[in-house]
Amino acid sequence: MATLTTPRAATTSTSARPTPTRKDDPLLRPLVIKGLTLKNRVMSTSHASTLDDGGLPKERYQRYHEEKARGGLALTMFGGSSMVGHDSSWGGGQLNVATDEIIPYFQEFSRRIHDHGAALMCQISHLGRRADATVMNWLPTLGPSRVRETRHRNFPREMEEADIARIVREYAAAALRCKEGGLDGIETVTGGHLIGQFFSPRTNKRTDKYGGSTGNRTRFGLMVHDAIRRAVGDDFLVGIRFVVDEGTEDGIDFEECVRIARLFEREGQIDFFNCIFGRMDTDLALAEHNMPGMSQPIAPFLKPVGAFKRETKLPVFHAARIPDLATARHAIAENLLDMVAMTRAHMADPQIVNKLARGEEDRIRPCVGASYCMYKKTNCIHNPATGREQFMPQVIQRSPRPGRKVVVVGGGPGGLEAARVAAERGHKVVLFEAGARLGGQLLTAVRATWRRDLIAIVDWRAAELERLGVDVRLNTYAEAADVLREAPDAVIVATGGVPDLDWFEGAEHCASVWDVLADATKAKEDVIVYDGTGRHQAVSCALHLAENGREVRFVTIDDNVGLEMEYSARVVYRKRFAQNNVRITIDHELRRVRKSGNRLIATFRHELTGQEMEMEGAQVVVEHGTVPVDEVFHALRATSANNGITDIEAVLAARPQVARLEPGQFELHRIGDAVTSRNVHGAIYDAMRLCMVM
Repeated sequence: MATLTTPRAATTSTSARPTPTRKDDPLLRPLVIKGLTLKNRVMSTSHASTLDDGGLPKERYQRYHEEKARGGLALTMFGGSSMVGHDSSWGGGQLNVATDEIIPYFQEFSRRIHDHGAALMCQISHLGRRADATVMNWLPTLGPSRVRETRHRNFPREMEEADIARIVREYAAAALRCKEGGLDGIETVTGGHLIGQFFSPRTNKRTDKYGGSTGNRTRFGLMVHDAIRRAVGDDFLVGIRFVVDEGTEDGIDFEECVRIARLFEREGQIDFFNCIFGRMDTDLALAEHNMPGMSQPIAPFLKPVGAFKRETKLPVFHAARIPDLATARHAIAENLLDMVAMTRAHMADPQIVNKLARGEEDRIRPCVGASYCMYKKTNCIHNPATGREQFMPQVIQRSPRPGRKVVVVGGGPGGLEAARVAAERGHKVVLFEAGARLGGQLLTAVRATWRRDLIAIVDWRAAELERLGVDVRLNTYAEAADVLREAPDAVIVATGGVPDLDWFEGAEHCASVWDVLADATKAKEDVIVYDGTGRHQAVSCALHLAENGREVRFVTIDDNVGLEMEYSARVVYRKRFAQNNVRITIDHELRRVRKSGNRLIATFRHELTGQEMEMEGAQVVVEHGTVPVDEVFHALRATSANNGITDIEAVLAARPQVARLEPGQFELHRIGDAVTSRNVHGAIYDAMRLCMVM
């Protein structure tokens, strides 16, 4: 049971110990669960990072979590959906806790995390019907009943007594491996995983002792936890990632979940609940319930989880879009939670707790909720070091040769990151920005529907540049002479691009996404939006127009909407397209546009059949990426020491680009869309790789 008064503090690293000025912050109060002291109330929950090597948590997996421990949190959980049995795979990215081979890696992992005064726990589970029968061992999926999951698509066979007995043994064996690996505890999963599939009448249609009543549907889960407890003893923490409400009429509601929780509590098998809300058997359920992004409000399920906490005596953990310390502090101060999980926030900035303890809360790199980490696993949209800890620093170190003059041309995300990193290295930085505000293309992106939080990518960097003393010159269209006048040692051209509209006949009749988002009130009454990229730009523009009362038809060259975005955003866009009557046409490429009176006729070619079709509208909006704005780069090439050539081998080896410069020489590079049409993460990653060794 949790001790909510302040106990003797656990041993922590010096860098993570709270300073006296912050000691009263509720987030920095320790928590004791049984014999384990968690040094504060901040944690990261288990997730499938895909950083494993063949199902084992080797160096890169451990380093990813170590940075969070180094950053001061109390508990990092890992191994989302780690498999306890050989028929619990969805095809990669999970840890394999069904083998003793994992124990030495757990032991190394435990030592690494404990050295920073943090605790370490693993999630172990059987996927049941969420597994894939066509991967790894090609074993049939199974479940309490023969009910197919929409998202993972396999038809499970109904489990027999022998299956139940085997999987119960596998859970116990996996938990014991975790204990032998030196971990502080484990958690199982209800929700859409096998234990939860037994709980819910949506997936459990059995009429034997495992189906029907609450007690019967809970029987399998109780058997699993009884076996686990007998295997690991009482001195090892065991919890459940527990659904407090499935949020659907035919599932288990809040009252039923409380009844189930009390059965576990009565048996004394578990030590904490890690609470979640809703289902996870469709893309939409994952996006809106399990892992909500920026389309959802902050902490959408804190209220029901807080209500659940009032119904239990056990400690309650929770994660679901808690991106900032103000929300986290409220959750602890109001006794809604005992531990607050900031999982994606730690991808944005693993130094959250250290910064809090030092009184630097305003310097925390914000999680903007873009869910890029769900598209490119663990890669944060604006922290390129996350998931790459083996060769990229989370904390920029001062250069051994500080004081170089670095000129950055362009104040979009890439240019801001280049200026920030170069200044952290101790260099003198000048940044030229042609516009009146920093932000580049993001200033346009944030005008669209629910993407507004992206502006924090700009705001955080602008504040950091001010702190670092970077000379920022707005309203300055820098030409070669302006750059050379600064006598630079290095020049980073981050001038971005402009919409690419010059590739088809009739482009002069069309508008770009930028044009429309600049002022949606000027959009015509019915609009055709063409998407040639599969990124957010066209999709968010189409939705923005529809939400502003326009009739919108959306045409894409791809076979679905938003192929280059995270699945959570993709499904939310499709839902909102349907709600706003946006008509979708797939597999068509724009060929030409012509005028017909005061209307426009767009001709499209079917990608598969070659057949052409025409579509009429008052306006045609085209998204086809950007063309680099690179005049200043080419004007400077001849006078640069490297002719503007970035050495790819040096980039990949994380070594300086130019070994030595003669007096008056400078190195020249371009990044982001000034090279070719890419995305925010690509531009920031370019900047970080170049400047972290400059």
